[in-house]
Amino acid sequence: MIQRIQTLYLAIVIVLNAVLPFFVNLWVETENGEIFANNELVISIVFYAIAVLALLSIFLFKKRQNQFVLNRLNLIVNLFLLGFFVYRSLNLSGETAVSEKGIGMLIPVFSIVFLSLANRAIKKDEDLVKSVDRLR
Repeated sequence: MIQRIQTLYLAIVIVLNAVLPFFVNLWVETENGEIFANNELVISIVFYAIAVLALLSIFLFKKRQNQFVLNRLNLIVNLFLLGFFVYRSLNLSGETAVSEKGIGMLIPVFSIVFLSLANRAIKKDEDLVKSVDRLR
């Protein structure tokens, strides 16, 4: 449902992962120049997978437990992507020529924060429904 706060958090995750990586550079190499998500096929697939998981999670608003589990799966995928970026940034610093890390490497961090906020809101909704069911 649109009026729930977790929908807003998940929409932010969708925008962060479906749009932003293709306009913000992930890193800069001396030979190839700026590297965006569309330059690396695997990275772009992972970004789109994260956005699709968040979109599916929005439409599971009637099944809060499944929505919670799907967000946790999305968190794990974001952690793997963040681990890859950390590994990649450690390899960039060992080059003979100077390379730069881009701001796009922080996208998984922001996604993790917003997915955690969405999970907290989903848990709060689930607790509210359980407390109302006890009164019946």
